[in-house]
Amino acid sequence: MTELTERQVSFTEADMADHLSRLGRAAPDLHACVDPERARASARLLAGATDVRDDFGDDGAGGRGSSYIRAQARNLTARARGIHHLLSLVPARADRRPSVVVDVLGGDGLVRKVADARRLTGLSVLTCDASPYMVRAAWAADCPALVQRADRLLMRGDSVEAVLVAYGSHHIAAEDRAELVHEAYRVLRPGGVLLLHDFLVGSPMDTWFRDVVDPYSRTGHAFDHFTREELWGYLTKAGFAPGEVTEMADPYVATAATAREAELELGRYLLDMYGLAGIERGHPTDAARHTVELARTVFRDKRADGSLETLSVEYDPSARSWTCTVPRTAVLAIGQKAR
Repeated sequence: MTELTERQVSFTEADMADHLSRLGRAAPDLHACVDPERARASARLLAGATDVRDDFGDDGAGGRGSSYIRAQARNLTARARGIHHLLSLVPARADRRPSVVVDVLGGDGLVRKVADARRLTGLSVLTCDASPYMVRAAWAADCPALVQRADRLLMRGDSVEAVLVAYGSHHIAAEDRAELVHEAYRVLRPGGVLLLHDFLVGSPMDTWFRDVVDPYSRTGHAFDHFTREELWGYLTKAGFAPGEVTEMADPYVATAATAREAELELGRYLLDMYGLAGIERGHPTDAARHTVELARTVFRDKRADGSLETLSVEYDPSARSWTCTVPRTAVLAIGQKAR
């Protein structure tokens, strides 16, 4: 494949054919869920596109994919609590075969890696992403993966137990979100679930993206988050009835031998996670510390009793380690397809 330039997507029909072949060998159960014609048609569209940017391409080509991958490798458990909760909502199959989960915004396979690390049995996760760079990285980490747009799922109708759209849902253009939910309904088996996770407009995470990530990231980050009404509308129009829009805790976590190092680990994770090159340039000797202080200011979640939950650092005597936690409250739309 040719090198990515100016964050353009580099992908061909031959690449799709290669990934499908590898999927058939590595995970026949996942391969059986894919509609080959949809896959070929999607590859043709992507190969012919001239105006598609890959913000998660290689850092050297103007994206922030390399730093994102570095962040997950450095701290696999940073978002494990939220991921674990999401996967706990996947319905089990009556025949006890693994439930197929299509991880629509899968990046380099973080959800699958967390599932494996936590030994979550009964799941078979297919990592999908619109970024060829991310999909190549997923395969390199032994995570079966396919290049796929969120609003053009490659799966057969009634073929999977769960469609997970998380950790980047705001990247989906507003005009494509309804189609994504309709596509999820199409590919789910009766009783299957759509799990659409993001953050509400006006939330601390929304502020973080607007005031920190957008001005300091190498790619910018001007994306619209969700409202409850918007999510309810998508579920209802797609046929998910009854649907549910709820909230869930989804903190960032970093652990180290000392309180200071735990905070700095969290800062380094956020720097790499979002490619905050502007902070690194402005604070060459203490970028991680500066990032933690920004997080301390932004992430102030209100509890049910009206008190504020803020960045915390706590000692765990049983593990003899310190944990730095940044509180985040995500919004989660759950749609179950009628049986």
